[in-house]
Amino acid sequence: MLIIQGAEPTADLVPFSLHPDEGEAGLGVLRAHLARGNPAWRALAAGDAACLVVFQGPESYVSPSWYPSKEISHKVVPTWNYAMVQVRGKARVIEDAAWLQRQLRGMTAHHEAGLSRSWEVDDAPVEFIDGLLRAIVGIEIPIDSIAGKWKVSQNRSDADMAGVAAGLRKEGGGAGAGPMAGLVAERIKPG
Repeated sequence: MLIIQGAEPTADLVPFSLHPDEGEAGLGVLRAHLARGNPAWRALAAGDAACLVVFQGPESYVSPSWYPSKEISHKVVPTWNYAMVQVRGKARVIEDAAWLQRQLRGMTAHHEAGLSRSWEVDDAPVEFIDGLLRAIVGIEIPIDSIAGKWKVSQNRSDADMAGVAAGLRKEGGGAGAGPMAGLVAERIKPG
């Protein structure tokens, strides 16, 4: 999710590609494109726009009934487990057709890889693609900082974490329950 603090804060779900070997800070560069009809790009083009890009990992509700410690103290409440990465940088808008073409080809190839009937940009008529290229703008964000944020029951005892992992596997807790169960279970100390 691309978050821009302009005159009005905006948030847009945008698929980014990471170019890890680029950027002055040594952290990489994010690239994407936006429709010209999306006002977010104008906020970026207006100046030196600082951006926050959020990559959301699994998240899940955690029931206090999954904690074995509930039976001892009853001092437990529901919570929410999550994992995310926050990337910050200053974006620049790119309107160069060759750059946009490379971006579209790279992103398409990445997402089409492994499909039984993959699609390529060249499968569409040239005039059609040229028209679409005029309808988008590129954005490039050299990464200034990366921060991971997570809560995966690491503040609980090993027994409670095992209870949370088992509860998520058995009863769910949202779409991210399975992956979250794995993240919680990884934190349990062996032995």
